[in-house]
Amino acid sequence: QVQLVESGGGLVQAGGSLRLSCAASGRTFSSSSMGWFRQTPGMERDFVAAISWSGTNTRYADSVKGRFTISRANAKNTVYLQMNSLKPEDTAVYYCAAGSFSTVISGTSGSWGQGTQVTVSS
Repeated sequence: QVQLVESGGGLVQAGGSLRLSCAASGRTFSSSSMGWFRQTPGMERDFVAAISWSGTNTRYADSVKGRFTISRANAKNTVYLQMNSLKPEDTAVYYCAAGSFSTVISGTSGSWGQGTQVTVSS
């Protein structure tokens, strides 16, 4: 199983940018698809973006298309989420997930990080 630790969250003004990182430990990282989800209080965890183990396939939620970019560096066991043109509605705790491409997108993968808070002020 992959252990995941997110970082890079913080407070940013609307229109600004942040880059989240998710550092993974474990030998299966390079063969795992990775994803990002986000959650606000009282709401379910929502899919944001996913990337296949090779990096050739990506998928995004409609709400972030054109603003967020997911990427990975297998040599560093790290996946990134570049977030541009941030909006107040992007405020949430962001979680990293690992698994097969389908389980990552569906949110049913078994490996999750502890989350990092992103707050976008208006």
